[in-house]
Amino acid sequence: MQILKTHYHQDIKNLENKSIFTRLATRSIAMQGETILLLYTERYEDFSLPGGGLDGDEDKIEGMKRELNEETGALNIKNIKPFGAYEEYRPWYKPDYDIQHMISYCYTCEINKELGPSKMEAYETKNGMSAKWVNIHEAINHNKQTMANSQKKGMSIERETFLLKLIAENLSI
Repeated sequence: MQILKTHYHQDIKNLENKSIFTRLATRSIAMQGETILLLYTERYEDFSLPGGGLDGDEDKIEGMKRELNEETGALNIKNIKPFGAYEEYRPWYKPDYDIQHMISYCYTCEINKELGPSKMEAYETKNGMSAKWVNIHEAINHNKQTMANSQKKGMSIERETFLLKLIAENLSI
């Protein structure tokens, strides 16, 4: 899968003599016209693509479908196609490694507009995460405002905003 961007967190000055943990993740792009299915997180005041880490040797497509269903209740996931991968290096705040190297594999797909019940993890619920169909341009503008003005922004907002802009460009919206 094509690498769309490699991003280095501002605190990562170099990778020399650093212990690095690699995490593989997936992100789902489900659209209907200019409307995209995203997760809004109250804690960080941002919109993000549904997705998360793969379990062990889990197949990327199966992991993408699992995460999309768990976080949004998406039903009838079909017509899955690779969009590209976003690679990032971020600080790791646990003592076992210095840096997290995360590769997010992004896929477009079709789903039903109606969503079933989600199965959020406890921390997702605690962070106020919820699935929403939203105009992609409104989501991009919202995230830009959060990046410019909010002290709550998380480390993922740059990735998510980059991906949303690229999706809008590539899907001729």
